[in-house]
Amino acid sequence: MTVVVPPENIIEVELAVQGMTCAACAARIEKTLNEISGVEAAVNYATETAMVAFDGETQSQEVVLAAISRIGYSAHAVGDDSFDEDLSASIRIAQLRLVISIALSIPVVLLSMVTAWQFDGWQWWAMALSAPVVTWCAWPFHRTALKNALHGASSMDTLISVGVIAATAWSVWAMVWGDALDTTHSMGGLTMNMPGQSHVYFEVGATVTAFILLGRFLEMRAKSSAGNALRSLLAMGAKYATVLRDGEEIAIPASVVRVDDILVVRPGEKIAADGVVAEGNSSIDMSMITGESLPVEVGPGDPVTSATVNQNGRLLVRATRVGSETTFARMAKLVRDAQSTKAPVQRVADKVSSVFVPTVFAISLATLAAWMFFDGDSTQAFTAAVSVLIIACPCALGLATPTALMVGSGRAAQMGIVIKGIDVLQSTRRIDTVVLDKTGTVTTGAMTLAGVHCIEGVSRDDVLRMAGAVEKGSEHPIARAIVSAAEDELGVLPALDEFMAMPGVGATGRLDGTIITVGREEVFRERLVIIPSVLRDALAASRERGETAVVVAWDAQAKAVISVADQPKSTSPDAIAQLKLMGLAPILLTGDNEVTARAIAESVGIDTDEHHLYAGVLPDEKVAVVKDLQERGYAVAMVGDGVNDAAALAQADVGIAMGGGTDVAMQASDLTIVNGDLRSVPDAIRLSRATLRTIRTNVFWAFAYNVAAIPLAASGRMNPMWAGLAMASSSVFVVTNSLRLRRVRLSR
Repeated sequence: MTVVVPPENIIEVELAVQGMTCAACAARIEKTLNEISGVEAAVNYATETAMVAFDGETQSQEVVLAAISRIGYSAHAVGDDSFDEDLSASIRIAQLRLVISIALSIPVVLLSMVTAWQFDGWQWWAMALSAPVVTWCAWPFHRTALKNALHGASSMDTLISVGVIAATAWSVWAMVWGDALDTTHSMGGLTMNMPGQSHVYFEVGATVTAFILLGRFLEMRAKSSAGNALRSLLAMGAKYATVLRDGEEIAIPASVVRVDDILVVRPGEKIAADGVVAEGNSSIDMSMITGESLPVEVGPGDPVTSATVNQNGRLLVRATRVGSETTFARMAKLVRDAQSTKAPVQRVADKVSSVFVPTVFAISLATLAAWMFFDGDSTQAFTAAVSVLIIACPCALGLATPTALMVGSGRAAQMGIVIKGIDVLQSTRRIDTVVLDKTGTVTTGAMTLAGVHCIEGVSRDDVLRMAGAVEKGSEHPIARAIVSAAEDELGVLPALDEFMAMPGVGATGRLDGTIITVGREEVFRERLVIIPSVLRDALAASRERGETAVVVAWDAQAKAVISVADQPKSTSPDAIAQLKLMGLAPILLTGDNEVTARAIAESVGIDTDEHHLYAGVLPDEKVAVVKDLQERGYAVAMVGDGVNDAAALAQADVGIAMGGGTDVAMQASDLTIVNGDLRSVPDAIRLSRATLRTIRTNVFWAFAYNVAAIPLAASGRMNPMWAGLAMASSSVFVVTNSLRLRRVRLSR
C-alpha cells in the first residue's frame, strides 16, 4: 500500500550500496526497503546506488541503513559534490585477484592436461598452485554464496562457489583416499566402472575462478564511470566569483554568492550565478547551455546563465539564482536523476540461476541417495554426485557475457566506438528512434565560410583580403571563420593602420588610407550606406539557408556579403540514410533557431515536420522531449556532444556521445563515437545488436549443455573427468562463438 505523506515531510537521500553482485541483489534490497512503511526506494545495480524517499516524521535514514545491513549489504549516504571511491578500491583488488588467478591457473592447466609433463607427485604441485586461486581469489564468490544461503537465496555466485568447492574437494579426496597419485591425468573411459578413475580436477576450480573474475573485472570497470558524468559536470562550473561589496571587488568562492550580489565578470571568466546584466556589453558563449555555436550579445537588462563564459567586455551582473537553484546546478541534478532512474537490467543468467541452483543441488543429492540405495557403493555414489556438480559448474555461463563483450567491444574500438557494458546492448536492441543534437553531431560545430557574394567589379580575393585584415583583430567566431578562409586562400593578410571593434555588430579599420567596415546589415542602415539589390538578395538567401551574413564596405559603399555557417559534416547525409534503412526514425533536436535547424535537417535528409524537428530547445526541454517520446512508447537513442546534451543522454534508453565533444557528454552516455563520424552511429547500433545476439546464444547453449549432460552424469554414464571435458567444451563453444564478432564489418 502506498503511504501518502505531505511533501514537506518527505526526505530524499541517495545511498551508495556495497555488496551487490547481480541484478537479483538490487531487487532484493529494493523489495526490503519498499516493505518498510513510509519508505519508497529504487535501487540501481549499474551505479550501485539507491534513491530512497521516506516520511521524516515516522522513519529515518538510520532505519533504512539498518534494513540494508540486516540482509547482508552495507550502505552510506552519497555526498552532494562527490561520489564514493570504494568502487575504485574494489577494482584494484579485483584486478589483483584476476592477475594472481591467471598466473597460477596456467601451470595448473598445463600440468593437468599435458600427460608428458606429469611427473611423480605433480598433483601436489597442482593443489599448491590452485589453493590461493580457489580460496583467496574466489573468496568474493564464496562470501556472497554464504551470504545468500544465510538469507535463503541463491545467485550465480552460489553456482560458482559450489562448482569451485566441489572440484577442489573431490580432488583432495581423490589424492588422500583415492588412487589419484597412482594414475596419470588421461581421459580414461566414459563410464565410472573402470579402474583407475580417481582423477584430480584442480584445473577446473582454478580456471572457473579465473574466467569469472575476468568477467567481473570488466563489469566493474564499466561501472566505475557511472559517477564520472556528474563529477565532470560540476568541475566545469565557476569555482570563484568576484563581487562588489561596499564599492570594493572581493574574490569569494562561487558557492557563497548571495542573491542580489553584484558579480564582476571580466573577459574569459565564467559567470558564477544566474543573473541579469546591470552594466556593460559583451558576447557570452552559451554553447554549454543552449548548444548555440554563435555567442549571444548581451547588455544591461539581459539575462545570463551560470557557467557560461564572458568573451570580451567587462560585465556587472546582479545574481538572481545561486547555488542549487542555478541553471547549471539543475543540469547536474538532471544528469544524476536520469542515471538513478534508469532501471537495472535483469540478466538472463541471474534469473535462471534462482531456479537452476537449487535444482542442481537437488539432483546431486538425489543422485547420491539413488546410488547408495540401488548400488550401495559409496564411492560410486559420491563420484556420480560430484560429476553432477562439476558438469553444472557455470564456467560457460560466466564466459557467455564477458567474452562476447570483450570481442564486441574490441571490434567496436577498431571501428571508433566505445561500448560501456551489457546494459547498453540490452537497450540498443529495442531502439527505434534516434534523436540527434545538431551542433557538433550533425554539423561540424565550428563556423566556416559558406559564401562570398560581390558586386560587379569587385573580386572575391579583394573582399577576403579587406575583410580578413579587419577581422584579424577580433576573436568573434564569425571573424575567426573569415580570417581562416582568407589566410587559407591568400596567405598572410596585411596589417591595419587602425582598428576599432563595434561590440555585437562588427568592426572597422583603416588599410592604406581606406576605411573598411565589416558588420551586420543594421550597421549600414544606421550609417545610411546603400546596400545594392544583389547584396540584399544575397542576405535574404543566406537567412533562408540558416546562415549568418555580414556586409563588407569600403569607400562608403557596400561591396560584398560574406556568409558563414555551422556546416553539416560530409558524412551526415549518409549516416541519416543508413539509420532510415535500418528502420530507425532520425529526429533533429537543437537549441538553434528554427530557420537554421530546418536548413540543416533538409540538407542531411531529416524530415522537417513537427515530429522530426525540434528547434530552440533548452537543456531541460531536451530531457522533456526524450521523456515524451519514451512515454509515447518509443525506445530512444540520443546522440550529442555537449554539456547541454548530458542530461538527455543519461535519460535516453541509449546515450551516444560524439568523441569530439565534452567529457561530460561522453561520461553520461552509453556509447561513445571516438572518431566523431556520424556514420559510426548506425555501425554502433548494428554491432551492439550483434553482440547481444551472441551473448544470448552463448547463454542459451551454456544452459543447454547442462540440461543435456546432467542426466548423463547422474546416471553414471559420465565420470568427473568427462564432466570436466564437457564443461570445457561448452566454454570453447562460447569463446569461438564470441570470436565471430571480429568479422562484423563497417557499413561503408
